[in-house]
Amino acid sequence: MFSLVGATWPELPARPLLVVPLGAVEQHGPHLPLDTDTVIATAAAAAVVELLDDALLAPALAYGASGEHEDFPGTVSLGTEALTGLLVEYGRSACRWAGRVLIVNGHGGNLDALRAAVPWVRSEGRDVAWFPCGFPGADAHAGRTETSLMLHVEPDAVRGDRAGAGETAPIEELLPRLRAEGVRAVSPNGVLGDPAGASADEGADLLGALTARLATAVRSWDVDGAGRLRG
Repeated sequence: MFSLVGATWPELPARPLLVVPLGAVEQHGPHLPLDTDTVIATAAAAAVVELLDDALLAPALAYGASGEHEDFPGTVSLGTEALTGLLVEYGRSACRWAGRVLIVNGHGGNLDALRAAVPWVRSEGRDVAWFPCGFPGADAHAGRTETSLMLHVEPDAVRGDRAGAGETAPIEELLPRLRAEGVRAVSPNGVLGDPAGASADEGADLLGALTARLATAVRSWDVDGAGRLRG
């Protein structure tokens, strides 16, 4: 894998695809670390770089828009407006030497910023796109899905003895309260889902399937109006 970390400028390939993990610093229940979204986005970005020619892994953008989690200690949110500006300037700068920029997003709260910033940068003639770390059938936050992924990617960071179910109602039912009151009012332990049954093997399968979808999307490079790679 080729990475910006530790590289010097003459070593970089000409006009590479720059793959940028985008995460968050926010609570993930009592059992997962604050940087869970960044860890997962980085793992997916690193895995896809291994599969692609002339792809380059960038250091993660570790802060996002996490206002709904700010009632929990440890959460640090830039907010949508600041994140939008950051992504616009990042794209403008990186595209001076990168042929394409792909942002691999690990946090749902970043979507409004991505949908604003990436089309803006694309309208200026720069080839930037984004792709979500999405998992069919996943629970919403710090449940079985993210716990399995972390058990695979960074098992020593998982406090399994502290894991417990949170609010398990479907996210569609919870969204009005989440938006109005924040996560803590809906789930006092910060979990939206249930980590029971999580395993490293399941996490490996989830990450493998995501990496395959992402690699296919990159190879076709079909970008929708919101700047998202289709696939």
